[in-house]
Amino acid sequence: MADHAGEHESVVESVMEKINDKLHGHDSSSSDSEDEKDKISPVDSVKSKIYRLFGRERPVHKVLGGGKPADIFLWRDKKITAGVLGFATAIWVLFELLEYHLLTLVCHILILALAVLFLWSNASTFINKSPPQIPEVILPEDIVLGVAAALRIEINRALEILRDIASGKELKKFLVVIAGLWVLSILGNCWNFLTLFYICFVLLHTVPVLYEKYEDQVDAFAEKAEAEIKKQYAVFNVKVLSKIPRGPLKDKKFL
Repeated sequence: MADHAGEHESVVESVMEKINDKLHGHDSSSSDSEDEKDKISPVDSVKSKIYRLFGRERPVHKVLGGGKPADIFLWRDKKITAGVLGFATAIWVLFELLEYHLLTLVCHILILALAVLFLWSNASTFINKSPPQIPEVILPEDIVLGVAAALRIEINRALEILRDIASGKELKKFLVVIAGLWVLSILGNCWNFLTLFYICFVLLHTVPVLYEKYEDQVDAFAEKAEAEIKKQYAVFNVKVLSKIPRGPLKDKKFL
C-alpha cells in the first residue's frame, strides 16, 4: 500500500511539473511576443510619421491603380513601355513635325486596308487560296455604358468642385484652380494641344518611375517646400485675405 501511495504521489508531482512548465513556457512566450510588439511598434510609429507627397500612404504602384497600366508607367515591362512611347512619338512627329493631318491619315489608312482586303478577296478565287477572315467587330454595350457612367461621375465631381469654388466656400481651391488655369494658358500660348498632350504623356511615363526611385529625397524636399508655402500663405492671409470683406453666402441649387 505504501509503495502504491508513493507511486501515486510521484505521478501527481510529475503531472504538476508538466503543468508548471507549460504555464511558464506560455508566460515566457507571451512576454516575448509582448517584447516583440514593443520593439515593432516604435518602428511602425516612426514609419507612420514619415512625410509622403500628397499624403500618400500606399506604394506608387498602388496609387497608379496597380495592374498592367501601373507596370507600363513604372517601366516594369520595358518592351511595352518603350513601344507605347515610340508609338506616341511617331504620332507626334507625323502630326507636328511633318504637319500630317488626322483626317488625312485616317483616310489613307482606310484606303490602303480596304484596297488590300478587296484585292485579296477577289484574287483568292484565282490562286486557289482561302479569302481573308475578316472578324466581326461589335462594340459591347456594357463597355460603352461603363465608360459613360465613369465620365458622368467625374464630370459631376468637377462641376461640384467648381460650384463650391464659385460660391466662395473653398478659398484654397480657388487659388489653386486660378493658378493652374493661368499656367495652362501660358503653356497653351507656347505649344499647341498636340505638343502639350505629348509632353504630358512623356511626363506620365517618366516622372512616376523617377519618383519611385528617389522618393525619400523628393518627399524630404516636398516637406520643406510645403512648410514654406504654408508659412507664406499664412502671411498672405493675415495681410491681404483677412482684410477682404465677405457677405453671407447662400447655397443655390442648380437644376
